[in-house]
Amino acid sequence: MMMKTKILFLLLLAGVPCYAQNLTDQYFKLTRTGFIEKNAYETTAFVEKYFRVPGNTGFNASIRYVENILKKAGFVEQKQDEFEAPLTYRIEKRAMKNSTWEPVDANIHIIGETQPLISYQTNRNMIPINCGSTPVDGVTANVVYIEKIVPAEIEKMDLKGKILFSENNPSRLLQIATKAGAIGVLGYSMPKYTQPEIHQTSIQFGSMKANSEVWTLLLSYAAKEKLKAACLKGETKLKVNIQTKIYPSEELTVVANVKGSVKPDERFVFSAHVQEPGANDNASGVGTLAEMARLTAELYLAKKINPKRSITFLWGDEIVSTRRYITEDTTRAKGIMWGMSLDMVGEDTKKTGGSFLIEKMPDPSAIWTRGTDKHTEWGAGDVGEKDLFPHYFNDFIFDICKAQGKFANWTVNHNPFEGGSDHTPFLQNRIPGLLMWHFTDVFYHTDNDRIDKVSSTEMKNVAVSGLTAAYTLISADENTATATVSQVKEDALIRLKKEFELSKKAIANGKSADDQKHIIEVWCKWYVDALETINKMPVKTETTRVGSSIKFATNEIEKQTKVYLAELK
Repeated sequence: MMMKTKILFLLLLAGVPCYAQNLTDQYFKLTRTGFIEKNAYETTAFVEKYFRVPGNTGFNASIRYVENILKKAGFVEQKQDEFEAPLTYRIEKRAMKNSTWEPVDANIHIIGETQPLISYQTNRNMIPINCGSTPVDGVTANVVYIEKIVPAEIEKMDLKGKILFSENNPSRLLQIATKAGAIGVLGYSMPKYTQPEIHQTSIQFGSMKANSEVWTLLLSYAAKEKLKAACLKGETKLKVNIQTKIYPSEELTVVANVKGSVKPDERFVFSAHVQEPGANDNASGVGTLAEMARLTAELYLAKKINPKRSITFLWGDEIVSTRRYITEDTTRAKGIMWGMSLDMVGEDTKKTGGSFLIEKMPDPSAIWTRGTDKHTEWGAGDVGEKDLFPHYFNDFIFDICKAQGKFANWTVNHNPFEGGSDHTPFLQNRIPGLLMWHFTDVFYHTDNDRIDKVSSTEMKNVAVSGLTAAYTLISADENTATATVSQVKEDALIRLKKEFELSKKAIANGKSADDQKHIIEVWCKWYVDALETINKMPVKTETTRVGSSIKFATNEIEKQTKVYLAELK
């Protein structure tokens, strides 16, 4: 009898992945068929028309555009409680401590030339956020080119009523310029990965101190080189005109909810930030998430999905809105089981470079970045062993994306944790959180990040992956959990083998065997602890099957780790 029971248990385990995969495949079919690329692209095109700062015309217009999509999809405006209906939305309004800002127009002319040196019509990032206006007719003044910033030497110059120009970020000269009586500062600041010598009209957006007496403007590589050549020839005079709006406003955030039928207080939260002026960053996130919400409502109303937990869709100010959503209501926060940020998800990689990336929660690759793992040009985060966040979410999402990648011939990669977007507040509050994005993007943060660089197909691939993962997780049962155990175990064994081979080479090259063993041990522990988190995946736990499968997988991982450690000498 004991033997028969054991065999039956193993057969059940063997059948689980297939059953769970069928459910995921069902969600893939629904999302692949239902996601309308045209909708996501049209929303992205609307949003990208505006230079979006919280509270300004473009930001608020984008929020209202999303609201209309939600209303047409069947979401009803929340009156008191977010679960008073199956599909609800609300717009949160908050008075802003500081005034909002928006650009209107700007241009720089070299006196004696017919064409402008640079214009807002082609370079809207030339005006830093918070920059004030010149008089309506503009100002005319001599420009002083400063090759090297030496404050003591600059302070000796006669700069009253003049314009400072340097090949540095203008913020570095703002204080000196103000003290010396200059009327404005022209600067240049483009990182190497944007390839400014090739993309010579690009300007990355920037900001300056609010209420400053001195204005600052940013130049493209082409404009900088032309002005520099003029200054080196002799006296150069410029006419500068800047028009901006600065006014009190309120900040808006949209929150939409699809109510879970069993555990509505447990949820998956998607977040896409509205502010920033680009098409990919992050109009593409806004447009993709809006279509994801529309499709979810459609599938729910057609009874094609029956979410056991809730899904929340959030649009607002980057990091600020997501952090507030998590921290303002501690009871609500306890029920957030997963968070996902959609940021720069529409890249036409043939034009922008790079690839789609999943930025992982902190795992050992963020500490020991080696082999095929690599940080992006955005830069590594400060991660130590105490910051590691073991969880199945990393591998679960990556495997979902790989499945979509195989289906759609879509390139899927990942990078170690770096931080800097809406996934960060989740992690800071010990909630599993991932970032869906693209890098390297040669047009990142530049005014060449326009709708022609956006791929509706790329947005669909991200959306299909994100929704399929969310639908699977919010209604996960024991079959889903045990299948995930098997999946994570296989991923762990692949990772350990890779790390073992890297450590073996490192020792052969003179590295400390103890240090290399430690890396293997940390990876082992990370995966063992990640497996344990699968216990909380099922909506209902009816047997000990999940716990047993975790124990079995843990033993395999630890056994293989011991073999590797014994071989590292």
